[in-house]
Amino acid sequence: MSGTARTSTERERLWLKRFAAPLPAGATKLLCFHYAGGSAGIFRHWPALLPSVEVIGVQLPGRADRFLEERHARMDPLVEELIDVLAPSPEQPFACYGSSMGARVAWALAHALRDRELPGPRALFVSASGGPALDDGNWLWEDRDDGLEGYVREMGGTPPSVLAEASLLAALLPVLEADLTVLSTHDFHPEVLLDIPIHAFAGEHDPESGPDRMQAWRDETTAAFSMEVLPCGHFFDSASEAKVIDSIGRTLDGPPAHTWPSVPPEGTGSRSINEGVAT
Repeated sequence: MSGTARTSTERERLWLKRFAAPLPAGATKLLCFHYAGGSAGIFRHWPALLPSVEVIGVQLPGRADRFLEERHARMDPLVEELIDVLAPSPEQPFACYGSSMGARVAWALAHALRDRELPGPRALFVSASGGPALDDGNWLWEDRDDGLEGYVREMGGTPPSVLAEASLLAALLPVLEADLTVLSTHDFHPEVLLDIPIHAFAGEHDPESGPDRMQAWRDETTAAFSMEVLPCGHFFDSASEAKVIDSIGRTLDGPPAHTWPSVPPEGTGSRSINEGVAT
């Protein structure tokens, strides 16, 4: 397993990327989980837009500054190592945001913490990944005539410069393959639901995780559920990402509660579905 010979401080620096100075003790931390093939750097600009939240990008091994480390291809050891790095405590409130693969990692982490009777997130924010209960063993990236490269081109989000350069694409595909294997081999159907609020962000034109599939996250918690539909695809454009960041900030600025912000006024470019499920 990656990082077993390092000190706890060294492992924390590898896993948890802070792009701004730490906030005062007691401030909510937001653990941000990147999509498959991505890296924590996609959250570099978030701290400036969330001044009262301590944004921490979670960097999985096998990419960016961890490129030479062994990649995880299974969810359980990934989560186990992450819990060891986090060492959560009641004095450090945190929430989780995950995009695509990152949504599933955050969800699995929340379950693992609860099962171990460790402090868990006060809220879970998810995007670009259909509700886990919908998993049926069929994955869009498998058994394609055009292979994994075809899937990458179809989903969008990869810079044209990477797609046009054979060496860059060759470096990306093994990382992406390992990340997607984490998803396709995680056959997890929990008997006990989470009891924390879940807020979903759905791209209206997402071919993989549209609003109908994102709405299935409401079946993953006994607490409140809310969903915002954004005018984008699987990967958020800058305007949609700004709405996601704003929504997270407005939620975490308030006290921990099983409630969500009200539906935004018409004309904002997004729409919300809010449901409170009694605990």
